[in-house]
Amino acid sequence: MTGATFLENARPDWVSILRRYVLFSAAGHLAWETGHIPLYTIWVDGTWGEIGFAIVHCTGGDLLIAMSAMLLALFLVGDATWPLARKYKVLIVALVFGIAYTIFSEWLNIVIRAAWAYRDIMPVVPVIDAGLTPLLQWIVVPTAAYFAAIGTASTRRADAGAGR
Repeated sequence: MTGATFLENARPDWVSILRRYVLFSAAGHLAWETGHIPLYTIWVDGTWGEIGFAIVHCTGGDLLIAMSAMLLALFLVGDATWPLARKYKVLIVALVFGIAYTIFSEWLNIVIRAAWAYRDIMPVVPVIDAGLTPLLQWIVVPTAAYFAAIGTASTRRADAGAGR
């Protein structure tokens, strides 16, 4: 069977992959938010209840951004053979959306709304004046979640094919 024939006959289980992506994203963003909250002023000014709420609230927002970025990426550059094909294009477009939104959101919530603030220990990226950890979050977490979700699917397909 040629590569093209395999892709034409393959039926990727994209719904399961997206479900796993959401679950891996939720776990990754929750861990990240918990790890970097000490870099925000709420860590020293807020109560434990406010800190806990901020972690859960921000993780929920992260999950909405992750799902939106992935669906937009799939809409723009994905096709029926995803993730067997175009998996890197989809990831790159999703990362661009996630990073772009993060830069906008950090500016809006720090400069315009003053909804949160960085502590002095937060590394800030010059020119864009955004925190380094939020930017890294939108590279590391979606990439890890994406490959974990796809890798699990690849393993299952290989195992299923071996049993034939």
